[in-house]
Formats: sequence, structure tokens, C-alpha cells
Amino acid sequence: QVQLVESGGGLVEAGGSLRLSCVASRGIFITSDIGWYREAPGKQREFVARVTKDGATATADSVKGRFRISRDNAKNTVYLDMNSLKPEDTGVYYCNSFMPIIGVNYWGQGTQVTVSS
Repeated sequence: QVQLVESGGGLVEAGGSLRLSCVASRGIFITSDIGWYREAPGKQREFVARVTKDGATATADSVKGRFRISRDNAKNTVYLDMNSLKPEDTGVYYCNSFMPIIGVNYWGQGTQVTVSS
């Protein structure tokens, strides 16, 4: 059974920090690239950051230098460390897994991040 479970969202003031966690089932974790996307009210879901199963990372320009993605292979967990948060970072953050071999995506249920000005 595929599972992606996000946690760590919440309400924070501008300039603050949050850490999001995504725990994946083991089979997904070792075979997939795992990333974070976000969806703000009235906007399309957008890419935030990704870490491949081999550890390579990519980050959207809008969060570069403020957000950092990492993975803990022992815990089947991907983290998104978010610093210097801005009100425009507000949205629902979704964990995504992509299995390159078969081209299949899975999504978590999302976690709300709200940044107040």
C-alpha cells in the first residue's frame, strides 16, 4: 500500500521557519524521487523542491536560498526546511513521489502552511 504522510504545517509569522516531513512507505521511498508541491488559494499547484532517490536536489527559484530539501534513508522521510517565510508561501503543501522506472505519481493528503504578515 502506497503511503505518503505529511506533517509539520501550521501558522507562522513572516520571517519564521517551519519543517515539513513526508514519511513514505519503504517500497516507495527507495524507488522514487520525492518532492514537495504547493497550492495557494486560486492558483495552480506548483513545484517547490525535489530530491531524487540518489540524493540529487532541485529547488524552485521562488524558494531558493530559503527552503532546503533533504532525505533520511533510515527513516523513510523527506524533509522540507523552510526559512525566512513570506506570506506568499502560504498554501497547502503536498508530498509527491515519482517512480522513474514506470512513471507513476503518488500524492499525500497535504498539510496547510499559513504565513501571516
